[in-house]
Amino acid sequence: MSEEGSHGYNRVMLKLGGEMFGGGGVGVDPDVVQTVAKQIAAVHKSGVQVAVVIGGGNFFRGSELQQRGMDRSRADYMGMLGTVMNCLALQDFLEREHGIDTRVQTSIQMTQVAESYIPRRAMRHLEKERVVIFGGGAGLPYFSTDTTAAQRALEIGCEIVLMAKAVDGVYTADPKIDPDALMFDNITHREVLERGLNVADATAFSLCMDNNMPILVFNLLTEGNIARAVRGEKIGTLVSTPGGRPAF
Repeated sequence: MSEEGSHGYNRVMLKLGGEMFGGGGVGVDPDVVQTVAKQIAAVHKSGVQVAVVIGGGNFFRGSELQQRGMDRSRADYMGMLGTVMNCLALQDFLEREHGIDTRVQTSIQMTQVAESYIPRRAMRHLEKERVVIFGGGAGLPYFSTDTTAAQRALEIGCEIVLMAKAVDGVYTADPKIDPDALMFDNITHREVLERGLNVADATAFSLCMDNNMPILVFNLLTEGNIARAVRGEKIGTLVSTPGGRPAF
């Protein structure tokens, strides 16, 4: 880690679940997006380069549509389009309310609303102090936006994946079901996979494990948690591999 970032991270990948953008319903909840944009703006103004991947679960979830008889590939493409709507909502709040220059890049071409995903261009935007928001998932069916966040983080040189959830971290069991579930402060990628902990897509964790990319799972709903995560404060659960990239 560079000397400049000795107090925290310099370039981060923030993964946001689409369900949270809907406030528990279908569509976009402006109050939620406004709150998220405010947190991202605070981090950006501190000098940290921020890239964002957003899910589309508040509109469509391919695996659920498949269970109702829809072709999985088509259902996944519908979900990818939903992620772009979330990206545009976040872009609007960041630019209009906080004056932050942003770029939306998508894996599926839609040139009237977003750039195509080009890694070197994304990195250049970050260097120019723009927030880059990735939409459209990986552009391929059967791949989750969690996996997209891991892949994009690796390709554009992020130091950590900040996985924002509606829970405080990684637990031994679902805390909403098991009141005795315990939260981990630290855990390895391999242990998450071997225990079958349902935190995120297994492919995303496997990709991060193979490439020594740390993941911090934390609660987005706590005000200021994105900034705390970027500063390296002890919140949530840090998922890492011994001997991998330095993390706090």
